Amino acid sequence: MLRAMSTYVGVTERLHPGMLDELVRGGAQTIEIFCARQHFDYTNKSHVREIANWFKSSGVPVNSLHSPMYSDTDWGHDGSHSVNIADSDKRRRIESTDEIKRALEVAEVLPFRFLVQHIGDAGESYDERKFDAAMSTIEHLRAFAKPLGVTMLVENIPNELSTPEKLLEMIRTSHFDDVGVCFDFGHAHIASAVAPDFEIVRDYVRSTHVHDNDRGHDSHLWPGKGTIDWKLAMELLKTAPHIPPLLMEINGNDEKDVAGSMQKAFRNLGQEL
Repeated sequence: MLRAMSTYVGVTERLHPGMLDELVRGGAQTIEIFCARQHFDYTNKSHVREIANWFKSSGVPVNSLHSPMYSDTDWGHDGSHSVNIADSDKRRRIESTDEIKRALEVAEVLPFRFLVQHIGDAGESYDERKFDAAMSTIEHLRAFAKPLGVTMLVENIPNELSTPEKLLEMIRTSHFDDVGVCFDFGHAHIASAVAPDFEIVRDYVRSTHVHDNDRGHDSHLWPGKGTIDWKLAMELLKTAPHIPPLLMEINGNDEKDVAGSMQKAFRNLGQEL
């Protein structure tokens, strides 16, 4: 399977070619770009062109874009609402959908395979109206994404709307044959358990988020720094029919040597460099 890395590791900084070069030195064969405006401003044409030119010249493919979680440049600290496709307020839900479509339009300049989408905010409780609203929004977004060559992936996150069971229900009930799952190992470890959660959505897994934690906090640690059984996790991943990339999504706030830490993590996970 392909070794992959999310630019989330440098999300507090502006994404630039030097950062991407470091991910390649670390062993990344494909990359996920995290859509946060302080990091990758998908609304800024010159920034998008700069990053697109790097990918074109390097030959490294973009596996995916992570859909925006906030529409501002400060992670919602300015009081703005999160980008939430399950928002019970229709106006805010439409605003969220429009923000995601702005990110999808990046594909016109910078082609990518998948858009990874959260459903609801962290800790959000289940509500049938919210679930139906999210399902309707996914249907709208998949229709918008398809002509751009992008496939929608829904991600398991720690809330009651995005359990593997609910993601499977959404895909099957709506007959979303072209919607897949981005399986997040760290989130499964917090919310339930990796093995049973993976088995529920195994046939739909098209990409991954690999990070570790101690089950108490969604800390996005390097694999092996928490309590996930990575030997079991890698055995499970090999059974996925679509052979998803091994894509690390790491909190790199205190990381001084991203490339070196990537190389070590990939080796520890049994991936050849």
